[in-house]
Amino acid sequence: MLPDLLRESLDVVFVGINPSLYSAAKGHYFARHGNRFWPCFSRSVLSRPVREALGVERLEAVHDRFLPEHGFGFTDVVKRATARAGDVPPHEFAVGARELVARLQRFRPRLACFHGVTGYRHVVRHIAPVADKPTLGLQLARIGDTRCFVVPNPSGANAHFTLDDQTQWYDRLADALQFARAPSGA
Repeated sequence: MLPDLLRESLDVVFVGINPSLYSAAKGHYFARHGNRFWPCFSRSVLSRPVREALGVERLEAVHDRFLPEHGFGFTDVVKRATARAGDVPPHEFAVGARELVARLQRFRPRLACFHGVTGYRHVVRHIAPVADKPTLGLQLARIGDTRCFVVPNPSGANAHFTLDDQTQWYDRLADALQFARAPSGA
C-alpha cells in the first residue's frame, strides 16, 4: 500500500485510480519512468513555485514527500496496489470511493485532481448519482467545498494524449486553482 500524502487545506490533491505494484514497492507516487505525471507536472506553470522552492528544474517521484509542504497532496481511489487498474473489481471501487470522499471531506483541499475519468466515475456515482457523464476539466460535482477536476491519466499506456497535451491539462488545473482561491463574489 502507498501511504496518503495529505494534510489539511492543501491546494490540490492528486488522485490516482490505484497505485501500481512498482510505485508501491518504490514508496512513491507515479514512480514508473514511463509515467508522464512528473515530466508533465514539472513542465506546467502549476509546479513552478514548488520547483523554485526546492531548487530543481524537474520534479521526480522522490519529491512527492515534500509536496504537501507546498500545497500538493497525493492519494488514490483504491489504496491496494495492482499490476493494472483493470485488476480492481467494482466492489473495491465502491468501497474506495466512499473512503476517498471521507478523506477529502476531512482534509478539505481546494481541488481534487483525478487522473483519468475511470477513477472519478466511481467517485461521482457516490457523491452525485445523477450527475452528467464525467469529462475532462472542472466538474460540477463537489466533495464538500472541494472542487473536482479531471485530467487525462498520465500512464504511459494512455497514448491518446501527448506530453504537451498532458502538460496543458496541468496548466488548466493551475487556472482552476486561481479561480478556487479567489474570494466569493470576486
